[in-house]
Amino acid sequence: MFPESLERSTGNEHIQLGFLVFPGFPMACLTSMIEPLRAANEISRKAAFGWTVISESGAPVDSSAKVRFHPDCALADAQVNYLILLSPPDAGFANPRQGNGILRALDRHGAILGGVSGGVFPLARSGVMTGHVTSVHWCYASAFSDEFPSLATTDEVIMPDRRRVTVSGAAAAFDLALMLIDKRLGAEVMTEVACWFQHPLVRGEGVRQKIPAPRVAVTTDMLPEPLAQAVKVMSENLEDPIGIADICAQIDISPRHLERLFKKLTGKSPLIYYRNMRLAAARQLVMYSNRSMREIAEAIGYSSATPFRARYAEVYGLSPDDDRRKVNMFRVRDNAPLPSGEVPVRIPISPP
Repeated sequence: MFPESLERSTGNEHIQLGFLVFPGFPMACLTSMIEPLRAANEISRKAAFGWTVISESGAPVDSSAKVRFHPDCALADAQVNYLILLSPPDAGFANPRQGNGILRALDRHGAILGGVSGGVFPLARSGVMTGHVTSVHWCYASAFSDEFPSLATTDEVIMPDRRRVTVSGAAAAFDLALMLIDKRLGAEVMTEVACWFQHPLVRGEGVRQKIPAPRVAVTTDMLPEPLAQAVKVMSENLEDPIGIADICAQIDISPRHLERLFKKLTGKSPLIYYRNMRLAAARQLVMYSNRSMREIAEAIGYSSATPFRARYAEVYGLSPDDDRRKVNMFRVRDNAPLPSGEVPVRIPISPP
């Protein structure tokens, strides 16, 4: 169900959205929401939607593309009923006590709170997602589950849950804007906006993300049923790997037949495919957490960091340590590199 406050949007009500941007936020996620709303105002000749760009302190914020945005106000001064967070996954408030407190206060006063792409991370860290389901982009899913093991997640592109709405990425943010337009101005205006931007498919609630199969030019939903079932079992057993024979037993297929299918459609054996899935999950922890390499290795079923480092370098062309250092070059605070140990992320050693 769409957020209840938006369901009630009728008559001449003006909807004012606030976009809270953190350093390094994906610019496409912001423009993918603002541009269709702007177009809807023009087409309908109504000021149906307004928006405010907000930063924690009101100071300018650089996007991930290094385009600088000058917010309209600081978070403490924002007057909004709809607040959407936009950030990289490792973003956090400079003053967590104050920033998280403002989000919780907005929640108490009935605001709709949401996050797009990496913005779901600071949203969850504030505590307001407890008891709600979060849409998490597939490339952040392992890192999110590792940091927030008690929070329910979904691979649906848009997840409205009472007064929360979380969105997996920029394209889905455009879809959310179209849903807002439909609720406020009707299907005719919504369709014309979609046509303006040559947006061919209006995705509503319940649509799941398309996840690329590792090293294959298809998405997982395009795989034939036996492979899709095998990949699902693999994805559910990343931390405690199971044998290929056990996977075959679960999906009622012979190991030889599964081997042939994997080789034909992916060019890899089931074992290599499974290993690459585990390494992809580990890479999220390398980039978006401050766990040690030993902890990351254990999190995907390696007994020590040594074989993990070797396999990682074999697949990604550099060691996990070098990969983390490379990512840290793009994390800046006051124009200075931010070491991963200073990234405001706290990862538990193991889920409770």
